Amino acid sequence: MTMRPIVYFGDPVLTAPTTPVTTFDQHTEALVRDLLDTVDAPGRAGVAATQIGVGLRVFSYNVEGRIGYVINPEIAELSEEVQDDGEGCLSVPGLWYPTKRAQHAVVTGVDLRNEPVTLHGSGLMARCLQHETDHLDGVLYLDRLERDDRRAAMREVRQSAWFLRESPSVGGSGGTGGTGALPSAFGGAR
Repeated sequence: MTMRPIVYFGDPVLTAPTTPVTTFDQHTEALVRDLLDTVDAPGRAGVAATQIGVGLRVFSYNVEGRIGYVINPEIAELSEEVQDDGEGCLSVPGLWYPTKRAQHAVVTGVDLRNEPVTLHGSGLMARCLQHETDHLDGVLYLDRLERDDRRAAMREVRQSAWFLRESPSVGGSGGTGGTGALPSAFGGAR
């Protein structure tokens, strides 16, 4: 079991769009295994490859008993119905802000055999699918906050103990790779 350290806000890997996976080999299998091991901890609903310092388009999820992964995910469908719940992120530990997300989401991608995968989610799962796909596009949930909330969040980030410490990813300047001991990465305690 390999639980990888989480990269914190400030590390450039978190804001760079990822590269699609084109080779399905033992390296891709190892990445997926690491993502599944890393998401399988209390308070973790999803982990994108960028959050462990890897710029490839893969994420894992662990929501309401559903654990899995998707390679090369793309948002295929979003409902018009919106949820405006509190959201947090392992890469921005300790912060929770209301974030608008579609109530229902569909993500398409592939598995390790390069076979098509479609994930449907409502509520927390929909939030996770959107949040993790955003990570792979170089977008953090902080980017989606209302102006006043974003300003307050950035103030909290600058005052946090983890901000601007050495990151576990190569060449980064984010955090130290803590676990973000929060009740759940999305929407409060489970």
